[in-house]
Amino acid sequence: MHRLVLLAFVILPALAGAAEKPNILLLFADDLGRYASAYGNGKEPSVNDIISTPTFDRIAKEGVLATNAFVSAPSCSPCRASLISGRHFFTNGSCSQLHHRWHGPEESDPWNEITGYAEILRESGYHIGLTHKDHVKGKRFGPQFNKAGRKVNTFSQNVSKADDFEEAKEKLYEECRSNFRQFLAKRKEGQPFLYHFHPTNPHRKWTRGSGKKLWGLDPGKLKGKMPPFLPDVPVVREDLADYLGEAMAFDECCRVLLEELKETGEYDNTLIVISGDHGAPGFPRGKTNCYDFGARVLFAARWPGEIEEGQTVEKPISLIDLAPTFLAAAGVEKAASMHGENL
Repeated sequence: MHRLVLLAFVILPALAGAAEKPNILLLFADDLGRYASAYGNGKEPSVNDIISTPTFDRIAKEGVLATNAFVSAPSCSPCRASLISGRHFFTNGSCSQLHHRWHGPEESDPWNEITGYAEILRESGYHIGLTHKDHVKGKRFGPQFNKAGRKVNTFSQNVSKADDFEEAKEKLYEECRSNFRQFLAKRKEGQPFLYHFHPTNPHRKWTRGSGKKLWGLDPGKLKGKMPPFLPDVPVVREDLADYLGEAMAFDECCRVLLEELKETGEYDNTLIVISGDHGAPGFPRGKTNCYDFGARVLFAARWPGEIEEGQTVEKPISLIDLAPTFLAAAGVEKAASMHGENL
């Protein structure tokens, strides 16, 4: 059964090349882990029982939900380098570790010879760009489009200080919308695009009480639902609830971008992927730790007519597979250097 499900998710380069090239939209959270209401099953109590992520859930329902998507390494730079290159993290030279320079002559750095999927798509006629976090050497995701601001990256800190929370949220949503519009305004007529939305708000400075104050997340409802390796005590439940509030903020930002995409009339000709770079920061077994809590992430993808809707894929997939998948969607062969496979 799973084999048939996976085959439905394969994107064939020859077919994609013969049709109109799709847009590609990657909505990529920082430090989010596998947290979305689509993962709550009602049978096993979990953290996902209290979160609400209608945008992610809708993309999963209209496309595919992966329950075991893993990053190559649960740390920012190596994960993002493996994502853009389609390669296992330890083969990416200076981008194999976080904030570590290449310990040898600059010209011998293997990263110099690696071409990422964004650069390949640009050469194939795509308009490419990024808003917010890059975190790899050489701006491989494309040029930045963030003139409208970067305050969304400190979502809770900004909104919590406001007198009117909903008004403050709307200002940040408008920031996201305006940055995306700036990107779209730069493309040529009829040109397909590749856009990366990489906010950092789940990678947060703890704004204590923000989950309940801004999103109605009662930490008490996490009692009995905590991961077994975390203390099920009030302060830890509050920390986790506040973190989940950042996940809900990310989901709302995704909603705004998808609404803007619909306004262009190109929503159904866009391959949309929502995922993230690793697990929760500041908790045991989370970010930078090779446990599921650190290395397993949310994943949903939608592309009508190409990805059969309503799928749930339980077999493990890796985010290094996104590079060849995006290229296949555009009718382009993957680079010989890529280790990932077309999903």
